[in-house]
Amino acid sequence: MTRNTIGSLLFVALIAAAFGPQPACAQWLKYKAPGIPRTADGKPDLAAPAPRMPDGKPDLSGTWRIDTAGMAESGKAEGAVKAQPWAVELTAKRKENLGNDAPSVQCLPDGITVESGVGKVVQTPGVVLMLWGGTLYREIFLDGRDLPIDPNPDWMGYSVGRWEGDTLVILSAGFNDRTWLDGDGHPHTEALRVTERLRRTNFGHMEIIRTFVDPGALLEPWTVPVKLELDPDNEPLEYVCNENERDASHLVGKASDDKDVKVAPAVLAKYVGTYLVKLPATGETLTIVFTLAKDHLTLSGVGPTETLKAGSDTEFSAPGLNLKFEKSSSGKITDVLIQTVEGDFKGVRK
Repeated sequence: MTRNTIGSLLFVALIAAAFGPQPACAQWLKYKAPGIPRTADGKPDLAAPAPRMPDGKPDLSGTWRIDTAGMAESGKAEGAVKAQPWAVELTAKRKENLGNDAPSVQCLPDGITVESGVGKVVQTPGVVLMLWGGTLYREIFLDGRDLPIDPNPDWMGYSVGRWEGDTLVILSAGFNDRTWLDGDGHPHTEALRVTERLRRTNFGHMEIIRTFVDPGALLEPWTVPVKLELDPDNEPLEYVCNENERDASHLVGKASDDKDVKVAPAVLAKYVGTYLVKLPATGETLTIVFTLAKDHLTLSGVGPTETLKAGSDTEFSAPGLNLKFEKSSSGKITDVLIQTVEGDFKGVRK
């Protein structure tokens, strides 16, 4: 599970692909799982048809991670969150405090939105299990039962599912109010109800359309799509947050401490272009793009476009990360250093 407390999907992509604690970290590296269709060179054929259960229903089983190729669409909500005034105020406070009171920072469950990152799905005819590192799990019952009438509020809530063609529709309720709806810190109440529509489009890809309804915190339903990619030949690693927690001590200061200095558009224009970030754990490459919008530099390619704050002529920031452009001896911009609380990455200019 990705332990993030900020909204930048670039940060999420980098951490999810390169560092623990994520269930996608590999075990049995040389073991090829049976039942996976493969191309002539032995690689998993992610474009093959989706597998099915003996009863003909799609089989959602597998270890899943955020689809890095589709990061720009994953988590891109249909419109901004329209929240009650108290929820707007609390979200702003959490962002200003750099998310230092997030459940994940306190080594508490993130709630059901955790599967926006990675996890393992085990499907049987009567129940679907969603498993993450440590002891965190979720049960979706397919046996026809209804949601409990007066549930004891829980971190992961209570979930039931039904099939509509090849789409699994999941209804969930009975949450406590201690989790966040997203990395920006949008709150919810115990009245929250969530509807999810899961569809495995082929062997290697799955889509989730998640809709939040909460009259106590939201003015209208809020829908967020997520794209997942199968992580074949891999199994989750155990993870216990309290065992090696190191993030909380770094979450100091305020978001407003980041000053936005004026940088001449001619200087900003030197950084415009495409940069390639190679992820050390998987060997995958993320493509990020810097563009100029009026008098600010923007970052896009993996998630919603971020407007960057300038700390100097070469240093910029976005939620969860700092960026520093580097030059060759001739003065040509060659790469950008991406600094996060979990480590540093380099984007090479294309």
